[in-house]
Amino acid sequence: MQTLGTETAFEVLAKAKALEKLGKDIVHLEIGEPDFDTPKNIKEAAVKALNAGYTHYGPSAGIPELRETIAQYISKTRGIKADPDEVVVTPGAKPIMFFSILALVNPGEEVLYPNPGFPIYESVVNFVGAKPVPIPLKEENDFRLDPEYVEEKITKKTKMIILNSPENPTGGVLTRDDLKAIADCVADRDDVFVLSDEIYSRIIYEGTHESIASLSGMKEKTIILDGFSKTYAMTGWRLGYGVMRKDLAQKVAQLQTNSNSCTCTFTQMAGIEALKGSQAEPERMDAEFKKRREVIVSGLNNIKGITCKKPRGAFYVFPNITGTGMDCRKLSDHLLYNAGVAVLPGTSFGKYGEGYLRLSFANSIENIKKALDRISKAVEKR
Repeated sequence: MQTLGTETAFEVLAKAKALEKLGKDIVHLEIGEPDFDTPKNIKEAAVKALNAGYTHYGPSAGIPELRETIAQYISKTRGIKADPDEVVVTPGAKPIMFFSILALVNPGEEVLYPNPGFPIYESVVNFVGAKPVPIPLKEENDFRLDPEYVEEKITKKTKMIILNSPENPTGGVLTRDDLKAIADCVADRDDVFVLSDEIYSRIIYEGTHESIASLSGMKEKTIILDGFSKTYAMTGWRLGYGVMRKDLAQKVAQLQTNSNSCTCTFTQMAGIEALKGSQAEPERMDAEFKKRREVIVSGLNNIKGITCKKPRGAFYVFPNITGTGMDCRKLSDHLLYNAGVAVLPGTSFGKYGEGYLRLSFANSIENIKKALDRISKAVEKR
């Protein structure tokens, strides 16, 4: 258990909530959760499913109707032929991360992962006794993986490469050329898999989402991780999925049987409506995120000692705070306790996050402006 890490976002959220109980006004920019309500048509589908009796066990891999819908969706959006037998539905997308690593990675083997990156990658790799190999994401490269660095770090012990695009916490997006170069690195390695975390695939501001699974020869090597939390504001519904080779899907479903039994059935019915129903609300959310991105990036760049690149996807900014003269943890604490703004230190996402903060702009423009004003004053008074 001592090898397991955590998500600092939930720790900071708890601290912020405790301050609120004491009467302090806090602007929440720490948690990666859309502030919108789940679209009405999706909620109505869940209610209908409840009333229709979808309250019992279902297949461990997911109900057939949803697996078929996901296969059709992935086939259309990724340009590959996905089959329902290649889909495993889980309570949230995070189990796909956990189960894939459990199923494929042995103690002593190596997993390459982005750093700064989602902290659970490194946590689970450590938990199974494998070696996490960080691939630094550098600001000068728009926080994209450097394929040449990836190639240098691949060894005989490498079993998995984790990709995340659009990326948490930086908002960086991998280009098709990036993905081709990474695919070339593992073209002759049948024992190396790619876990492609595409949970933010629908929240992208310039260009289109590219999946490494769509490249020649990569579908069989790739596990696509996706879900409903971010796109449809369904974080509390706990509904995600993975798309992978059929034989691996059977093993991942077996892990599901041994842990969760199955995913809640009426939420799966709501998931069908999410993918098949009107997309007007997700599109409206994305348009609003884009407006907020402009406000927060502009505001941060106007604060002395802070510079901020414009993210191409997700709903996070990752500003450089080295000009403030404070390390990221001290500044994040200063902003929480003295300015009433909850943010995350960059090192919550790995050692290469030092010198940065992560701010979520999944909050209203009014609150973002309030936070920017408080941050500006707090940095001046530190």
